Parts: sequence; C-alpha cells; structure tokens
Amino acid sequence: MDLSVVLSVAALSAPTSQSPTSLPMSLSAQAILVALGFSRSSITAAPYSFEHLDNYHLNRDFPAVAGTSRLSVHLRFGTVSVRQAFKQALAVNDTLVSELIWREFFMQILWHFPQVVTRSFRPAYEHLAWRNSEQDFAAWCAGKTGYPLVDAGMRELNTSGYMHNRVRMVVASFLCKHLLLDWRWGERYFAEKLLDYDLSANNGNWQWAAGCGCDAAPYFRIFNPSTQAKKFDAQGEYIRRHVPEFDSLAYPPPIVAHQYARQRCLQAYRQIR
Repeated sequence: MDLSVVLSVAALSAPTSQSPTSLPMSLSAQAILVALGFSRSSITAAPYSFEHLDNYHLNRDFPAVAGTSRLSVHLRFGTVSVRQAFKQALAVNDTLVSELIWREFFMQILWHFPQVVTRSFRPAYEHLAWRNSEQDFAAWCAGKTGYPLVDAGMRELNTSGYMHNRVRMVVASFLCKHLLLDWRWGERYFAEKLLDYDLSANNGNWQWAAGCGCDAAPYFRIFNPSTQAKKFDAQGEYIRRHVPEFDSLAYPPPIVAHQYARQRCLQAYRQIR
C-alpha cells in the first residue's frame, strides 16, 4: 500500500455501501480509499525526522523553531512503528523518549478507565459550573480571541491539521480556564481537526489542561497566554506567520481580561473542591 496516499487523505465524503471485504484485491491503494468514500485533501502531513533532535529538550517548546520530530501523525496512521520510534528516540534524546511514554500512559488510562471518554477522571469535576458560551467558543475556534498565541495556534490547526504541542497546552488552558468552557468542547474540536488525532492522547491532554485528569495540572495553574507568548515566541515569528493582522488595528482586543478570567476560574474551581 502506498502509505503516502493514506497520509494525504483527511476528508471523508459520503458513505459508501461497499465493505472492505467486498473490494477486489487488484485495486490500488488510492482506488480502495476512493471506493471507501475518502477523497484527497489539500492538507498533507510533514515527514517525521530524528535528525537535529539532540537538543529536543531545549527547542521543543518554541513553535517558530523546527525542533520537534513530527512523529505524531505517523504514529496515528501506522506509517512508523512505535517500537521503531522508541528505539531511535533512545539514541537521540531522553525527553523525546518520555513523550512516547506519555503516549503509552494515556492509552493505559483509556483501557483501564474507559469512562474518561465522556466523563472527567476525577468525578468532582463533573459538577464544575462551565459557562459554555457559544459566542466565546466560536471566537476560540476561529482564532479570534484577541490573544495572539491562542489565535495563532487555532489558525495553524484550522489550516494545517497540526498544532505545536506547547501551543496546544496554551489554547486548551485558555478554553477551560479563561473562558470556562467544558473541556469536552475543545476535545471534540481537536478530534475533528487534528491529523494526528488519537483518542487516548487527546482525551488525556485535555483532561490534564482542565485539571480533571488522573495526573492533571493543578486547578490553580492558569497559563497567562501573553506571558507564554513572550517566553516561547519572543520575536512574534510564529504569531505573525499565522496572524498576519497582528500588528494592525484590525486585530481584535482580548475577549476577556486575563486577571478577571483568572479570578473567575479560581472561584468556579474552588466551589467543587
């Protein structure tokens, strides 16, 4: 099978009545995908690489830098074995190894606690009073929150099917804690958009960001998106790449003030503790 074809397919068209077992073996990989109802997307996945990752632990948090392996989508589609990836990572960087272990950890959580698919790992968080503003959610999805790093991340996701991991943490924290929107809203949106979508990792990381997971960030840890931008994109290179109007009057003001959102979040979380 031509696996490059698999990686370039991201759009699902109308359902087909043919089942995989009824397809003739003589069909090419691309013809099989078409027969199953897939169509080629304009979005393609970047190749993975273990080169230049000696300093992965130093560079991985800077979204403007090509400092990650881009393994995730290949692990999702099986175009690289996780055992092969683990073996190569062992020879390159310990932090990269730990990221693969986190992936396995979330798979184990999903297997042993399948209720996390729809509910918080920590039951108390099911009683959290989410605001669930449709208007705020739409602004977050569109990358129009007035917080440059959040907006850059969401626009990168919407146009490429990918988002840098540091930025994923920032946008997830912003949705749950600045906007007080249910983490499941964000998890579903990521599931729809991410080429590297993996149920266990997506669920585990969203519950981590919301503070309701098995090894979650403390509820009082609330990323300041402006501080995160100064720390990890100091020159605004990543932001300007995805938010071209950043330096103009066309860029919107923040939809919520950080200090106000922080206090509102702390109050809501303390009520369930």
